[in-house]
Amino acid sequence: MNLEPSTRARELEAQLSAFMARHVYPAEHLYDEQVEAGHRDRRPPILEELKKQARAEGLWNLFLPGEHGAGLTNLDYAPLAEIMGRISWASEIFNCSAPDTGNMEVLALYGTPEQQKQWLEPLLAGEIRSAFSMTEPEVASSDATNIRCSILRDGDHYVVNGRKWFTSGAMSEDCKLLIVMGKSDADNPNKHQQQSMILVPRDAPGVRIVRDMRVFGYDHAPVGHPEIVYENVRVPAANILLGEGRGFEIAQGRLGPGRIHHCMRLIGVAQRALELMCSRAQSRVAFGKALGEQGSVREDIANSWCEIEQARLLTLRAAAKMDLDGNKAARDLIAAAKVVVPRMAVAVIDRAIQVHGGAGVSQDTFLAEAYTYARFMRIGDGPDQVHLSQLGRTLLKRYGEA
Repeated sequence: MNLEPSTRARELEAQLSAFMARHVYPAEHLYDEQVEAGHRDRRPPILEELKKQARAEGLWNLFLPGEHGAGLTNLDYAPLAEIMGRISWASEIFNCSAPDTGNMEVLALYGTPEQQKQWLEPLLAGEIRSAFSMTEPEVASSDATNIRCSILRDGDHYVVNGRKWFTSGAMSEDCKLLIVMGKSDADNPNKHQQQSMILVPRDAPGVRIVRDMRVFGYDHAPVGHPEIVYENVRVPAANILLGEGRGFEIAQGRLGPGRIHHCMRLIGVAQRALELMCSRAQSRVAFGKALGEQGSVREDIANSWCEIEQARLLTLRAAAKMDLDGNKAARDLIAAAKVVVPRMAVAVIDRAIQVHGGAGVSQDTFLAEAYTYARFMRIGDGPDQVHLSQLGRTLLKRYGEA
C-alpha cells in the first residue's frame, strides 16, 4: 500500500505551509483578541480577511473530492488537514472546518438539486456555516438508536420536537442550517430504520437555544456547542434527506470521513505540541542545566515522537484504504485510528504541558485549549468504548472461527 501523497498534494502542502507561516500564525492572538473584544457571535474580521486570501490562492474546499471540491484523495488531504489542525480555528480559513465538512459531504452525496442549491452552494462558498444536531442529553447518544427527538410527517411538512446538545457550530450567527437527526418511525421493528435526517433553518420558529455547553471551562466562541430545544418546528417535507428511515445510513456515511479528518487534525496538534516541548526544553534552565538535559524530559520527547509517527501511519493507512476500497471496507482502520489518535494527542500534549509548567495551563500557549480538544475527541464522533467494542466484535468474527 503506497502511503505517499501525490505530486499535487505535495505542492499544496508547501503552499499551505507558506500561507500559515505568512498569514495565520502571526494572527493567532489577534483572533482571540477580536473574539473577546465583541465578535463572540460571528466570525471575527481577521478570519473573514484570511478566508478571502485563501480562496484567492486556491486553498479552498480541499477536503471534498469530486466535482464540488478540490478532487483530492483522503491520502492527499491528510497532510493538509494536519497543517490546518495546528491552530484550532485555522481549518475554517480554507473552508475545511467541522461540522461544515461533514454536512457538505452529506449534501453533496444525498441532497436533492434543490437542497444543494439552497444550502450546499453557500456552504461551499463559505458564506454561511452549519451544525449537526444529533447528540441528546437524556440518552446515551453513542447508541444512535436511543435518540428520542421526533420528526413526524404532517401533510406537506415535518414537525420536529426534541432536545439536543453539543450541536457544535450553532452558537454562531453565521450558522444558518441545522441537520437534525430524529425518529420518524419509532415503531419500526428494524431499529436502524427508525431515524431520519432533516434540514432545519436555524431561524425557524420553535428553534430555541437554551445555553452554550462549555468544554473544560472553554466556551469556544464564536462557534459554541449549544443545547437546543426544538418545539413544534415545522419545515417543508422537501427538507427530508434521502427519505424517511435513512438517517442511520446517512450518519454512517457522514461520520467515517469526519472521524478520519479529526484524526488528521489531531496529529497536527500533537506535532505542534512536540515542537513546543522541544523548544521549551532547550531554552528553560532548572537545577543548573537545560530541561532537555534531564533524562526524563528526553524520554518524554522521544516517546512523543514515536507515538505521533505510529498514529500518523495508522491514519494514512486508513485514508489509503478508504481511497482504494471505500469507507465501509476501511471501517476497522478508521475505528482504530479514532481510538489511537486522540489518546496519543492527549498524552503528548500532557507531556508538553508538564515541561512548560504554569505556562502550559495558561493562555500564553495553545496547549491548554489543545488538551481540551484532544480529550473531547475521545468522546466526540463516538467514544473509545464504542469503537473498541465494534472493532473487537469484527476481529472475533474474522479470526475466532479460524
